[in-house]
Amino acid sequence: MDWLVAGLGNPGQEYARTRHNAGFWLLEQWADSLGLKWQMEKSWKAKVSRFRVDGLDVGLCLPQDYMNRSGGPVRAMTAFHKIPPAQLLVVHDDLDLPPGTARLKWSGGHGGHNGLRDLDRALGTRDYWRLRIGIGHPGHREQVTGYVLSPPSPEQAGQIRLAMERSLAVLPGFLAGLPDSAQKILHTQES
Repeated sequence: MDWLVAGLGNPGQEYARTRHNAGFWLLEQWADSLGLKWQMEKSWKAKVSRFRVDGLDVGLCLPQDYMNRSGGPVRAMTAFHKIPPAQLLVVHDDLDLPPGTARLKWSGGHGGHNGLRDLDRALGTRDYWRLRIGIGHPGHREQVTGYVLSPPSPEQAGQIRLAMERSLAVLPGFLAGLPDSAQKILHTQES
């Protein structure tokens, strides 16, 4: 496997439509567009799928533990497939970006995101790629938990969907070794 793309979210129907599951949404949309099927890998505690693009073997991973424990499944897959952190892309929701915005980023802090915090701990590094899907901020810190664990408004959902479509359009080039080009295209487009 050349790349692992992990989407962060919470498993279960009660969380399926919540903002915190934006990472799941993007990977599910990608898999659907490619006609891929998901397989539950109990030993990794993750739903996985694989495909080839431009000669690259790409794995998709949806950890099936809660957000704050997503590092274990991702670490298990990277260890088994001997994938270095530089070839890991983590897709997650981001409160600091407005809906309709997506950003590719190399390395960095967790910014209070519990999924990234656990991933940093499990991998022992912050040096991996991130695709940040903007979900907006509720305005006050004490409202964050309820906000990320609730569905977006129809308008926000549409903006998030557009950001995901733009992201999916640049990911093949990104995976093929053109991160600067993918970033430039993605970062200059807004809804």
